[in-house]
Amino acid sequence: MTQNLLMVIRRYGGPYDPKMPLEEQLYWEAHRAFMNALEARGFARLAGPLEGCEDVLLIIRAESSDAIERQLAVDPWTQSGMLSTIRIERWNLRLGQVS
Repeated sequence: MTQNLLMVIRRYGGPYDPKMPLEEQLYWEAHRAFMNALEARGFARLAGPLEGCEDVLLIIRAESSDAIERQLAVDPWTQSGMLSTIRIERWNLRLGQVS
């Protein structure tokens, strides 16, 4: 069964301060609410920062990278420059499943 999963790598930048916890970053509450809404709709399946670097991994269920870009464009952290998308690739999941 094709799951239409895509792997997205986003990178912190702009006003993001790597010395501060995520919960203390500018616009945190708005970003958190935005991401929770994407997850509740079944669009964002998994998401979180990668350890030891400035990147974030998202597993998204979508038809295309354009659909992802449109959705992420309204994220407060995208609009403020705190996150930018650096890579989107179709993910061919071979073992397990993403609900």
